[in-house]
Order: sequence, then structure tokens, then C-alpha cells
Amino acid sequence: MNSPARFQTLLPKKVQEKIKKIKTPFDVQEFLFSMPYNAEERDRSPLNVILDQQCHCLDGGFLAAILLWKLGFKPLVLDLTPAPGLDDDHVLALFQIEGRWGAVAKSKFVQLGFREPVFKNIRELAMSYFEHYMSTARQKTLRGYTRPMDLSTLDPAWMWDESAANRLYKKFYTRKPIALITKSMEKRLNPVREKIFEAETLGTDMSWVFGNRPQIKHTFSTQFLHRHIIPR
Repeated sequence: MNSPARFQTLLPKKVQEKIKKIKTPFDVQEFLFSMPYNAEERDRSPLNVILDQQCHCLDGGFLAAILLWKLGFKPLVLDLTPAPGLDDDHVLALFQIEGRWGAVAKSKFVQLGFREPVFKNIRELAMSYFEHYMSTARQKTLRGYTRPMDLSTLDPAWMWDESAANRLYKKFYTRKPIALITKSMEKRLNPVREKIFEAETLGTDMSWVFGNRPQIKHTFSTQFLHRHIIPR
């Protein structure tokens, strides 16, 4: 039994029936959006995302990778990284059709989710998020991306075991990002227009956005905390 099939046997029967109806990457995106976004500091295993019926971009992204794997795609996840201290990371589950890249993602921001498989390479895909990745101060904060992590090469325990999932998430956030823009480009960036900011944050609970959320005690290292408290 392969890993996605084993994972599916652990799910409630009603959820198994829902997952059987998922036929495309967009169906995966719709399944993610059917669950409420939860900004709680807990990073769930994919199994507990299903059982709790809530997720954020990190644990939702890893669940999406499993569902894409079930459809025959490689389970690949990528981290979009912001300017240090200005914003949260954002996790994408990747897929490729006819040599072009697309993505599935869970987000509380309007345009940080699904991407059609029309992008020639990973950098081009990552750049499609640039104008939509913004802070509460209306700054454009996306700065880099990591190379995809292939989850099929790992011990599958992370799918259902909370401690294994959290070890993997910690490892995921330690990888060095590839820069998307130069320092001189960064200095020339213009602020996001107020109307655009309002559109991008439509329906967002701003009390849990980076810079507004309450201080949270966490057991992870200082470096991990700096880069990740609540993902987008």
C-alpha cells in the first residue's frame, strides 16, 4: 500500500468519500477552502487537519501535497519567504502539467491561493505572488523562495503523527531561500495602493495578521519562531 492510500485508510468514511471525488488540482484547492482558516499557533499533521477540519497555509499545504500525490503528481512543497521581520512565510503545494507549473495553497489573503499550471519554471510561479504578498503597512514583502521539497522521499509518519509532522515542518523552514529581487530593487518598491490592500485582505481577520497578533509562547527555537509563528 502506498503512502497516500495508507493515509486515506486513517480518515473517517465521510471524508474518504469526499476525497474520492477529488479529480483535479483545482478540486484539491476547493477542498482546502472548504475548511476554515485557523490562525492558532498549532501546526497540525495532515491527519489532524482532516479530523479538526481547520488549517492554515503550512499544514494545509502539506495536506494538499498528499492529495496531489494521490492524483499522480509528485508531492512537492515550496516556501515563499518574506523580508525578515516584516511578514509570514507562505507554503505552496506544487504540481506540473505539460511541463508547466501550478500551485495549491491555503491563505487568508485573496490572491495567495491557486495558480493555474501555466508557468515555465518555479521562479516564474513564485513571482506571480509578488504583487499580492503584502504587510499591514502596505509594503510588498515577498523576497525569496526555496527549492521544492519532495515529500515522497521521506518517512510517511509525518502524515499522521503530530511529532513527526512538527519535526518535518521545522526542517522545512530551515532551508536557505533563493532571492527574487535585488537590494536595489527592494529600495525602489512602491507602497500598495489602499484600495488594492482592501481588496487583497477582504474577509481577513486583521487581528491575526503579522504585526497585529498577540505574542505567543512556543517551544521551537528562536530562529524558527522568527520565520514562523502563524503562516499565511
